[in-house]
Amino acid sequence: MSKKISAASARSHTRKTKQIKSSIPLPSGMFGKILAVLFVGFVAYAYRAMQPPPSKICGTPDGPPVTSPRIKLSDGRYLAYKEHGVPRDQAKHKIVFIHGYDSNRHDAVVATGLSPEVIESLGVYIVSIDRPGYGESDPNPKRTVKSLAFDIQEFADQLGLGSKFYVIGFSMGGQAVWTLLKYIPHRLAGAALLAPVTNYWWPNFPANLSKEAFSHQLPQDIWNLRVAHYLPWLTYWWNTQKFFPACSAAAYNPGALSSQDLELMPKYRANRDLYAQVRQQGQHESLYRDLMIGFGTWEFDPVDLENPFPNKEGSVQLWQGDEDKLVPVTLQRYIAQRQPWIQYHEIAGAGHMFPVLDGMADKIVKALLIGEKNVS
Repeated sequence: MSKKISAASARSHTRKTKQIKSSIPLPSGMFGKILAVLFVGFVAYAYRAMQPPPSKICGTPDGPPVTSPRIKLSDGRYLAYKEHGVPRDQAKHKIVFIHGYDSNRHDAVVATGLSPEVIESLGVYIVSIDRPGYGESDPNPKRTVKSLAFDIQEFADQLGLGSKFYVIGFSMGGQAVWTLLKYIPHRLAGAALLAPVTNYWWPNFPANLSKEAFSHQLPQDIWNLRVAHYLPWLTYWWNTQKFFPACSAAAYNPGALSSQDLELMPKYRANRDLYAQVRQQGQHESLYRDLMIGFGTWEFDPVDLENPFPNKEGSVQLWQGDEDKLVPVTLQRYIAQRQPWIQYHEIAGAGHMFPVLDGMADKIVKALLIGEKNVS
């Protein structure tokens, strides 16, 4: 006789069969191979995400047009420039102006703010350059702390500025002036640093002083600068990802500006149509390279520099606003105290944008060229 099977028994048998089938093991080593493939895929994705796109070089078929005069350097790169003041061949004083972060040759705050009276009476000629990667100057993927100093020396020779010339740098351009004082002091007639960016990792800063100054920066900048210093190869990704906010200066974050800076910003950005060229070749070799160089490991410390004018044949002027939120005044004071040959001008109530103030360009240039006192 046939044995009857209940519905419940049938369902139980089916479940057991499915459980047996689902527990069939993968072939030996298959799980490890799957993990390896996933890992390689992740690494490939991460590598692509960290690689910046190629720069769009000015004058190339895929790049922006060349609209300014340029000097070709010995390595084949070009530096773009703009001239201000009296004609070069009639000048009594020749000045190279170095722009700041996220800017270009048009943003020569001293040249554009200088009065006609000072220009004519002192015979002032100013040439502002595009730093490598900005505007119409070719990028320099091999850029180092010292490379800009030698770029400017060669540029000055080709332009015929003479055996000695003056230099003025603002913000990140002011930081670059330290490198000229280090590597080509014999070519300088004088130097002015306007709110020069400080590197929190310069070794001569007392640890407590630099730590306190660093802690006053916006949280997004603290992390951004840490990445630029400790993990420079990650700088491009950090500033282009969408998970965390990137550099506040590049975004013109109001939180990084003083009350005076906020008042001056409309004046500073009045001709922003001229600044459309700033990032046109790509942000990696301009903005992000600035961060990697400016906050990386330096080969020297400004506090260790020797007086480039021991016979007082020239001067080094350091200007700083005491309410600057981008560049801590405490660190500038320390540098000035350790280097008594620096003529330090601290401007009460001023922020980072003080060079834009009415009459300030005249004061800066007079102090540098003729040693006029009581100008700050």
